[in-house]
Amino acid sequence: MAKEIERAGIPVAHICTIIPISLTVGANRIVPAVAIPYPLGDPHKNAQEEKSIRRTLIDQSLAALSAQVDKQTVFDLGRNKGV
Repeated sequence: MAKEIERAGIPVAHICTIIPISLTVGANRIVPAVAIPYPLGDPHKNAQEEKSIRRTLIDQSLAALSAQVDKQTVFDLGRNKGV
C-alpha cells in the first residue's frame, strides 16, 4: 500500500520490524521498528523510556518523509542501540 500512496505523490514512511519484507514489497522510505511483538515500544521499559522510543520513531519517520529519495532507503539513525 505504501508504494501505491507514493505513486499518487504522497510520501510515506513505512515503519516496519522486518526490513527485507519492506524492501521486497517496494517501500521507498523504511524506518525500522523496535521488535515484532512490540513494533512501537517495549513494555519492559518505564513510561519515560517508552516515550523516548516513540519520539525517536516519530522523528525518524518525519526525517524520512522530508527526504528526497530516488531508491529504497532505510532510515535508521542508531535508534536501536540500547532498546
